[in-house]
Amino acid sequence: MNQRESEFEFIKGLSAELSSRNLVFPTSLKATMKIRQVLDDPNMPIDHVARIISTEPVLSAQVLMLSNTAMFNRTSKKIDELKVAVKLMGFGVVRNVAISVGMKQLKDQQEHAVKSEQMEGLWTRSMRVAALSFVIAKNRTKLSADKAMIAGLLHDIGKFYILSRASQYQGLFSSDAALWDLVDQWHTDIGAAILESWEVSEDIRAAVMDRKRDDLPEHSRPTLTDVVAAADFLDGNFVKQSLDHLEELPVSLRNLGLDKQETALLMNETRQEIAQILRVIA
Repeated sequence: MNQRESEFEFIKGLSAELSSRNLVFPTSLKATMKIRQVLDDPNMPIDHVARIISTEPVLSAQVLMLSNTAMFNRTSKKIDELKVAVKLMGFGVVRNVAISVGMKQLKDQQEHAVKSEQMEGLWTRSMRVAALSFVIAKNRTKLSADKAMIAGLLHDIGKFYILSRASQYQGLFSSDAALWDLVDQWHTDIGAAILESWEVSEDIRAAVMDRKRDDLPEHSRPTLTDVVAAADFLDGNFVKQSLDHLEELPVSLRNLGLDKQETALLMNETRQEIAQILRVIA
């Protein structure tokens, strides 16, 4: 079997996993353990619990899905905010979900103990985009900052999933370049399938899938897509002290009413927010 045939078989295997809806895979075991500790405190504010849960994409998705089942949600209104879901379900149920996710993560990490710098790098970037999305939504829109943080965290979920599974096939890819070629080719389709399987709300799904579009419409009421697109762009420029090198800001930033000076101030505030979030899961 040649390289291309092997890669195709790998993608077929991913498709079978997606079809089975068995999508619990290791992201950050430290985050899950921290969440479990927080949920042991019955006096912890729900907003704080929701913020910490939102740092773990699998747990976030499972909590939202469970809160929308007939067991908990007896109305026709879809729940898409974690703080509402946590309040409805209670800390005990959420803790049990976290424990279930954590045990599966622990099992996977024991079975596949090879540490991937690529996975760590992607996780760190996802955290930064999540923090940027939170700050942008909070400061520049009337959108839910909690939802924006989830969308930011999920923005590269397709890449994350492919890399997590590729670590189990160490001999499949001839080089890192070959692996990343496959990731670039398939992550959008895989990400779309994951979001559909997790029954993620349409605005979050649109934000994740459309953030890279070159033809984002200009408007005066920023959307979740604008927020995540702006966060993704700013993270790519995070090491720069200014955006003076750009001739024109992208549409997403303009839709948020940001100019270069305001963007620079926002990036400084985001650095503080990122530091706070990273301390939470350290």
